[in-house]
Amino acid sequence: MTAPQTPNPAPSADAPAAVPRAATRVRASELVGRGWLNTGGEQVALEDLRGKVVLLDFWTFCCINCLHVLDELRPLEEEFADVLVTVGVHSPKFEHEADPDALAAAVERYAIEHPVLDDPELTTWQAYSARAWPTLVVVDPEGYIAAHLSGEGHVAGLYGLVRELVAEHEAKGTLHRGSGPYVPPTPVARDLSFPGKAVSLGGRGSRPGTFLVSDTGHHRLLEVAEDLTTVLRAFGGGDPAAADAGQAELAFPTPGEKGHADGGPDQALFNEPQGLALLPEDVAGRVGYDVVVADSVNHRLRGLRLSDGRVSTLAGNGVQKLIDSERAKEAAAVDDEGDVAVDLADLPGEPTAISLSSPWDVVWHPALGRVVIAMAGTHQLFDFDPVTGALAVHAGTALEGLLDGDAGRAWFAQPSGLSVGADGTLWVADSETSAVRWVRTGEDGRREVGTAVGAGLFDFGHVDGEADRARLQHALGVTALPDGSVLIADTYNGAIRRY
Repeated sequence: MTAPQTPNPAPSADAPAAVPRAATRVRASELVGRGWLNTGGEQVALEDLRGKVVLLDFWTFCCINCLHVLDELRPLEEEFADVLVTVGVHSPKFEHEADPDALAAAVERYAIEHPVLDDPELTTWQAYSARAWPTLVVVDPEGYIAAHLSGEGHVAGLYGLVRELVAEHEAKGTLHRGSGPYVPPTPVARDLSFPGKAVSLGGRGSRPGTFLVSDTGHHRLLEVAEDLTTVLRAFGGGDPAAADAGQAELAFPTPGEKGHADGGPDQALFNEPQGLALLPEDVAGRVGYDVVVADSVNHRLRGLRLSDGRVSTLAGNGVQKLIDSERAKEAAAVDDEGDVAVDLADLPGEPTAISLSSPWDVVWHPALGRVVIAMAGTHQLFDFDPVTGALAVHAGTALEGLLDGDAGRAWFAQPSGLSVGADGTLWVADSETSAVRWVRTGEDGRREVGTAVGAGLFDFGHVDGEADRARLQHALGVTALPDGSVLIADTYNGAIRRY
């Protein structure tokens, strides 16, 4: 995702693995901001990091590309723990992201295990000429910039560059091995950890009126009673804590581990599960599972059978699909009002052999007989047929932005919430454009995309009034109501809005 003054350089699936070295040796600027996290309260200066390879990760916590990079870097940080220091430079896009408490929560939520500089005024961002989220800058052990990269998908090249710098500076005697400035924060015990989504199970849970909750930060699903506090069953990450209706209620079970594994409730593993879609009973009876789960960081769809808690993998091979939005624009010779079309036919191959990218929400669409998926990582909507296993692009070109029209030519920006109205309209919380979008399917099967609220990537705020002038701030959820209105989780404004 880019700052407003420049195009969006995104990662490319076929980008060269090698990271080009800086043509000239330029001294890295000092790290200046409001304060530090994950340092035990200590300030960190670049001078303190001499002798280490330093990787500056300019990020903002709204940005799906930035979240991808956090996960890409984890194995690199682990392998080079004694010579590499990663420093996150949090450079906010949205007003809410400049709140230090919101940043601290994001650092906890995403389990960031390196120092983070809070840069709300974009001082360090500007000093390093960052133009896009994420931007990566490599500083050598003598304090000079070795590389400057934008977007995601660079980790293979970073391995080579770090090895090269380590060998070079070990030979020069300018490499110092040892621990870095990271100080783990004190763990916070929580019953729930950043729960993402929930769905009513109706009468199909362990007793009437229960709900299924994505306990996202604990990498599990919880069935809770109608009081929304009593846990009946847990799925994923360890002890099943299962209880049949009529048994004594359970306290919140101990959180388990993250990963990917199918099996019963005590064997299955998730990685930051998000959206949940309850299938109709007749469809569930045919396919052998009741709930479709958007397993976001595993880049997969999972199925949950409520009768015994068994979890299965429905779609996704676990390899994140990378899209280079800006290069796609250039290849098609388009600008921000350009016209690129994608095929909405079913994708070839088995569903578990297809790469997905951060599925964030799922919803059953009765008129289509399919589950629609908010594919946040590629700025698209997909759909999935539980009976045949077919996957297809539902809408969106994978170009990031706000463009209405034919579904195969429309642009989205990190769609994160879905709901289907009584008339069959699909409502979409398009988070990075702070917009509410809609998709309607005609009798001839053609789909059209429109915008109800919102204007573009950098048009946001908290403004009520006529829809064409109203503004949201990074909305993550929508719910269509029986009267035809739509409730909006206006997340970064901390408000529920009604359209």
